[in-house]
Amino acid sequence: MSKYAIIGGTGLTQLEGLTIRDALFIDTPYGPTSADILRGEYAGQEVLFLARHGHPHRIPPHQVNYRANLWALRHAGAHSILAINAVGGVTANMPTGHFCIPDQIIDYTSGRQHTLYDGDLDHVTHVDFSYPYDEALRRRLIAAVAACGYNCTNQGVYGCTQGPRLETAAEIVRMERDGCNIVGMTGMPETVLARELGLSYACLSLVVNPAAGKSSGVITMTQIEAALNDGMAKVKVILARMLKQA
Repeated sequence: MSKYAIIGGTGLTQLEGLTIRDALFIDTPYGPTSADILRGEYAGQEVLFLARHGHPHRIPPHQVNYRANLWALRHAGAHSILAINAVGGVTANMPTGHFCIPDQIIDYTSGRQHTLYDGDLDHVTHVDFSYPYDEALRRRLIAAVAACGYNCTNQGVYGCTQGPRLETAAEIVRMERDGCNIVGMTGMPETVLARELGLSYACLSLVVNPAAGKSSGVITMTQIEAALNDGMAKVKVILARMLKQA
């Protein structure tokens, strides 16, 4: 059984250094996953890897089949999910290149398939979501980042927007007022689906740009790609350190 599953986001559609044993196509009740699940060895541990947006990157955040992805990972044997997310920095302590391991999330999305508890169920099911991220898994991730010596904030609020467009400056003002520190487009419903499936889940967020209105210029893909290239190399080091400590 694979203990850990890594969900790679923008900039991490493949995990270099993963010794692939097989690629799993899993038929789920919710349709196809974003890509085949790769099972192999990374940093001495058996892991599963799934590219959230497909490989190559082709699925926008609002069209990711989050239910299929999470259901398939559990079916493949995972019980802990390490989610990698590229985000914008909302507050001043979240500059480009900074890491954040959020402990809370606010959902601003709409129209997404956000629960497994619908359809033909004969009862209503509610899950406690007071603390959306698994604290023990977060602590292991925090320790790994600290051991690598990278700048990281060990708590924060992830604001999840619909995408694929970036936010307006006014929306970011509202989100900061709401208490958000970072903004992304893929944190929900992924986080709550993991909770419904009984999976431990933690998120490593890389800030790749200042959020709208937080810099003097417009947000460009050139700047984001530069931050991704540097930051995702560090993400791989962090993942390897954490798995070696497992």
